[in-house]
Amino acid sequence: MTSKVPGLVALYPEEEIWINPSDAEKLGITHGDKVKVTSRRGELVAKARVTDEVAPGTNYMSFHYYETPTNVLTNQALDPVSKTPEYKVTAIRMEKA
Repeated sequence: MTSKVPGLVALYPEEEIWINPSDAEKLGITHGDKVKVTSRRGELVAKARVTDEVAPGTNYMSFHYYETPTNVLTNQALDPVSKTPEYKVTAIRMEKA
């Protein structure tokens, strides 16, 4: 549970969804807004981090925060041979909360 490491919590005190500036502008989302993120598996609310560190059309979230369980959005499938989790990639819809 990296959310319990004081140094990391000091840098990132809550979950953020990283959004490319062009996507944020299209959705009317600004840095720091709360956004509702929905997939076909679940939904959550996270803080928007508008940054060009992600490509247009993509987003990024960590899996570190108990209060914002990113895994509810993704598939829990395992590779049948190695039993490792699949990459956490899923289609989402995002809107201001």
